[in-house]
Amino acid sequence: MLLTGFDAFGGESINPALEVVTRIQGSMDTGIGVINVRSLEIPTIFGQAIEKIHSVMREWQPHIVICVGQAGGRYQMTPERVAININDANIPDNDGQQPIDMTIVENGPAAYFSTLPLKKIVCELRSIGIPAAVSNSAGTFVCNHLFYGLMHIIATEYPKVKGGFIHIPYLPSQVIDRALPSMSLDDMTRAMHSVIKTCVNDLVIQEHTC
Repeated sequence: MLLTGFDAFGGESINPALEVVTRIQGSMDTGIGVINVRSLEIPTIFGQAIEKIHSVMREWQPHIVICVGQAGGRYQMTPERVAININDANIPDNDGQQPIDMTIVENGPAAYFSTLPLKKIVCELRSIGIPAAVSNSAGTFVCNHLFYGLMHIIATEYPKVKGGFIHIPYLPSQVIDRALPSMSLDDMTRAMHSVIKTCVNDLVIQEHTC
């Protein structure tokens, strides 16, 4: 399994997505077997984000790819349902780029749906006391850009790979002076362990019923 997390952006000094995925890398017992989880830092830069994940997927050949991103203002773990073929940034990325109304893949589909078991993920997270809900908008910044790029790579090169995107809240340290929701790093790490187990179990079930 490949997990990705972005570097800090938008004036923040930390990105909870990267903090979480780097905590999880290594061997992990899913209850039905041990898997190897690798984490990857993604630059919050249009173009480079997709190039990096594409290169690493060629090298590592993962069976499941989960991209994780920060969604300031959300209080839940929110697996994303759909990625859309548009870059429309309201702030510059970490390279100063700010594309407006530009397609991600010329002549590509308008959208791609996640192939992760979204409802199962949400149910399992809620069962362990983690707020969670399916989201129908990954925005139009680099998160959606990477999500769409990932699903395009899967659709055109690795059709058996499962992939998707999950947005997570701010860390408490990021909202000390702001009245915004947050979630502890321990809880988000526990949540991502649950997500991984759910995705692996779902993939094994699918393989055994085909």
